[in-house]
Amino acid sequence: MRERIVNLTSPEDVDAFLSDHPTSIVFKAGTCHKTMQGFGFLQEWLEPREDLMVGVIRVVEARPASNLVASKTGIRHESPQVIVFRDGEAVFDVDNWNITHETLQEGFGRLPAQGEAVQAGAAQGSDLGPYLQVLEQYLHGDMDDAQFELHYTTMFRDDANLRPNAEVEILGSIFGDVDQRHATMHMMMAGRGRDPQLEARARSAYDRLKALETA
Repeated sequence: MRERIVNLTSPEDVDAFLSDHPTSIVFKAGTCHKTMQGFGFLQEWLEPREDLMVGVIRVVEARPASNLVASKTGIRHESPQVIVFRDGEAVFDVDNWNITHETLQEGFGRLPAQGEAVQAGAAQGSDLGPYLQVLEQYLHGDMDDAQFELHYTTMFRDDANLRPNAEVEILGSIFGDVDQRHATMHMMMAGRGRDPQLEARARSAYDRLKALETA
């Protein structure tokens, strides 16, 4: 599903996305657990729909893009929020804890049959660059173990819930449960609990991400 996710960071991105993909999904992402849960349910419906693109707006970073969607559709901004577009028109929306498998069934029922969604232009894919950059800095010796763990796990915890499962599996292979790792962060930064296999896992994850990026 990675190749069907497009990050929309500006009003211009929104216009281009809806022009290229008039039948598609827009997901507005917040920063709380509702976003993780909502995107998980959405992913269940998107996995078999290889004809559908999903535009992701991270509202905290891209509020003008979110505002343009609200202006175009007349749908009040919420996050998380799922908006279903058909032929350029918003035909369904649901937000917050109301994003469930059952409610999305109604939304996807308003779309054309599988394989009939109109698409144009090239898919952008999700951006692995920030992770590759941090991994390169660590593997080149520009970060020590503690700095790497703090930077990487903070980024992963805030971002991974909006990534395809294949990326999450690789990104999570270094530290595992990032919430649990944050609970022991002070030990790491104090020089205790060193992990002799950390660099090997980081190298493996880097190589797998590079392969995924070029696939």
